[in-house]
Amino acid sequence: MVRFVALALAFTSLLAGSQIYAAPANEIAARQIGNLQCNLDRLSIVAGLAATQGTLKKLTTALANDTNAADGIKSVTDSVSNAQGAIGVIGKALITGQKAPAEARDQVQGNLTAAHDALSGINSTDTSVASTLAKALTQLTNAQLAGDGVVNNCK
Repeated sequence: MVRFVALALAFTSLLAGSQIYAAPANEIAARQIGNLQCNLDRLSIVAGLAATQGTLKKLTTALANDTNAADGIKSVTDSVSNAQGAIGVIGKALITGQKAPAEARDQVQGNLTAAHDALSGINSTDTSVASTLAKALTQLTNAQLAGDGVVNNCK
């Protein structure tokens, strides 16, 4: 009888302990996983930045002979890459069940702003290049809007 009581007490303690520790983890997981809109925003920013990088590669080739514009595109490309790196940090935190670091979110926002400012300052008289610049700016703006959606919808 003593063994049964001891076993029952141990089992009850284990069960109660797991419930106490599991509650916060479940809340974190639910918040980190996000709802449908949150996940669409996450996907949109990642896809938007990937599309922007593709357009920037075309601009790098098209503007290779214009030193000032080439330097500007390099700055934009670096800022977008840094934003993608910070998004990777956030993604790793989400996958491992940790809280996404606020400084990574700030890095995403800062790098997207820097990229937008640098891209807005690049001009070309070539209509094809000007069109590609406008496309890159639109893609970047859409990625920024998706980032704002992540901040607003992933709580």
